[in-house]
Amino acid sequence: MAYDFSKLKANIKETEEWLSRELSGVRTGRATPTLLDGIKPEAYGTRTPLRELASVSVEDARTLRIIPWDKTLTKAIEKGITDADLGIGVATDDQGLRVSFPELTSERRIQLNKIAGEKAEQAKVTLRGHRTDALKALETSEAAGGIGEDEVKRLKVEIQKFVDMGNESFASSLKRKEEEIAQ
Repeated sequence: MAYDFSKLKANIKETEEWLSRELSGVRTGRATPTLLDGIKPEAYGTRTPLRELASVSVEDARTLRIIPWDKTLTKAIEKGITDADLGIGVATDDQGLRVSFPELTSERRIQLNKIAGEKAEQAKVTLRGHRTDALKALETSEAAGGIGEDEVKRLKVEIQKFVDMGNESFASSLKRKEEEIAQ
């Protein structure tokens, strides 16, 4: 009986995607619309993601333009961005909102590197949990008599290879983000 690694592979892929989304939310010197993905202003009596209320575009390297589809929501969007405390400036004009990103200070860069490192560590902890689940499933199969002892040892090595590849992926994502923050 061949062991099925598809669940482990899917879990690793899902964790990589999560880390990628989390790291994209860590602000660098460049303005990108994904930095505002976590903002949910109060609109129509409920918290609604910003991308459902307005279009967000890059105006220049350190400025985003937000154009609400309903102009009455401009104040609510401004309040939502201010409440998110991202360290960015918000100005309202006749077209919508302009979000300005200040230059990063060395202290802020250190802070951002620390945040990115914490996100990568969370991904590693999640990956270790996936490895534990896969090993438990393997031991259950062995106890049921479906897999021999030598095969179990070989499969454990195989599981560890997948985990190591996931950790390498996390490390390279973190390294790219740290380089981005340093610029």
